[in-house]
This record gives sequence, structure tokens and C-alpha cells, in this order.
Amino acid sequence: MALRTGARAISESIPITETLSLPVSELDITYTRSPGPGGQNVNKVSSAAQLRFDLKHSPSLPDAVKIRAAELAGSRFTKDGEIVIFAARFRAQPKNREDAINRLVELLRAASIRPKFRTPTRPTLGSKKRRLETKVQRSATKRARSGKVALD
Repeated sequence: MALRTGARAISESIPITETLSLPVSELDITYTRSPGPGGQNVNKVSSAAQLRFDLKHSPSLPDAVKIRAAELAGSRFTKDGEIVIFAARFRAQPKNREDAINRLVELLRAASIRPKFRTPTRPTLGSKKRRLETKVQRSATKRARSGKVALD
């Protein structure tokens, strides 16, 4: 199964990163009637692309990428473990198919980036002193606004 997107043909796999690629056989693309303007053509041609990718059962992605992709997908991630992308930006079917595939690739590319872990550090003595000093100044400002005069 070869998908033709624009001028290039995607034959076997879609590259995501240098080490990660997605086989085209894992994608399920269907076409529906597109909402929005289109004149007489809108009622006859199914130009909107709906891409379904079974993230949960995909053998080509590592588990860590699957978890991050599910979080990034948000409402596009179904209970069955699929990512559903609906593309109807263009009036032409091939452009909508390419748009859906590009959006899936961008999502998986973002999910493949490992987040940097923050190593917790302790505040310095100087920052503690500065914080307490600003608290004392703020307290004095608020006390002065209250109208009560403190007798020292």
C-alpha cells in the first residue's frame, strides 16, 4: 500500500526521527464529506481525511514514546488507544491526507523528545535572607496602610 502525498510517494514507512519510523500499514485513512465552503462540489466529493493510528498496539514505537504521545494527543486520543486526526483544511483530498499525516508525524516527533529531569537544588543562604527581608518590607507597608500606628 503506497500513499501518495503531493509530489512524493510514501511507500513503506514514514520517518519520524533518525532512529524512529512508522510503517504506512499501521495508518487507517478514511474520507468523509468536508464541512465548510466548497460550492456544488462539497456535496459530491469526500475530501476530508480522517486518520486513525492505533497507538496502544503499535509495535514500531517504544513504550515511553507511546505514553508521551497519548498525553500530547489530548482529546484526539480515544479510549481504545487510537489517535484520531481529522483534516479538512483544504478542498483537495490529497492535501488533507498529507496534512493529517504531517500532524501525526509532528505529534510523534514531539513525543519522541525525552523531557529533561530537573535536579532539585536547595536555596542559597543569600536568597533566603533576601526573601525574608522583602517579607519584612511588605509587612511594614501593609501595617502602615492600616491606619493603626504602632507604639514602639
